[in-house]
Amino acid sequence: MGFVRLGLLIFITALLPASVFADKNMSTEVDTRLIHSRQAVKMFADALMAELKFALGEGGPGRAIKVCNIEAPQIAKDVSDAHRWQVGRTSLRYRNPDNVPDAWEEVVLRQFEQRLAQGEDIKKMEYAEETDAGYRYMKAIPTKPLCLTCHGDNLGEEVQATLNELYPDDNATGFKVGQIRGAFSIIQPSRSLLRRLLYQVQVRFFLLPG
Repeated sequence: MGFVRLGLLIFITALLPASVFADKNMSTEVDTRLIHSRQAVKMFADALMAELKFALGEGGPGRAIKVCNIEAPQIAKDVSDAHRWQVGRTSLRYRNPDNVPDAWEEVVLRQFEQRLAQGEDIKKMEYAEETDAGYRYMKAIPTKPLCLTCHGDNLGEEVQATLNELYPDDNATGFKVGQIRGAFSIIQPSRSLLRRLLYQVQVRFFLLPG
C-alpha cells in the first residue's frame, strides 16, 4: 500500500473514538452518551418552553399551538444537527403525526406508564439502551399545569378551533397534571456502525492499486 494511502488510513482511524476499538471502555462511553443525551434534552426542552411562554404572553394559547406546530420541529432539527443525532419527541397520545412512536419507543413509553403506576417520579424517569439502530435514550415529559391549556379537558374555543385546523386527528387532550405527556427521544450512532465504517474504509484503501 502506498505511503499516501497508509497515511490517510491512519489519519481516518485516529478520528474515530477510542471506544470503537476497546470493549473495556464501553461503560465509560455509555456514561458519556447518557450525559450528552440529558444535555441535548435540556437544550430542546428549554428552547421549546421559552418559545411557548413567549407565544402565550404575546398571543395566547392559539398562537402557542401555532408556534409549537412550526417551532418544535425546527428546534428538534437544530438540536439534531448540532449533535449529528436524531432528536425528537413522541407520545402514546400524540398530536403531531410526525411524532408517532416507533415500536421501540412504544415499548419504552408503556414501561414509563408502569413505572409511574409503581410510584416513580416522572421528572427522574428515563431509559437508555444500545440497539441495532444505535444508542437510544428517552426521557419522560410530565404534564404540568401550563400544559393543560392546550392538552387538558376544558379547552377554550380558540384552542379547540386551532387544534381542529392544525391537528384534525389530535390525540393529545384530556391530560391531567402528573400524567406522562410523552417523552423526548434520541438516537446516537452505534459503536457497531462506527466499526463497520472503519472496516469499509480499510477495505477500500487496501483494494486500491498501490
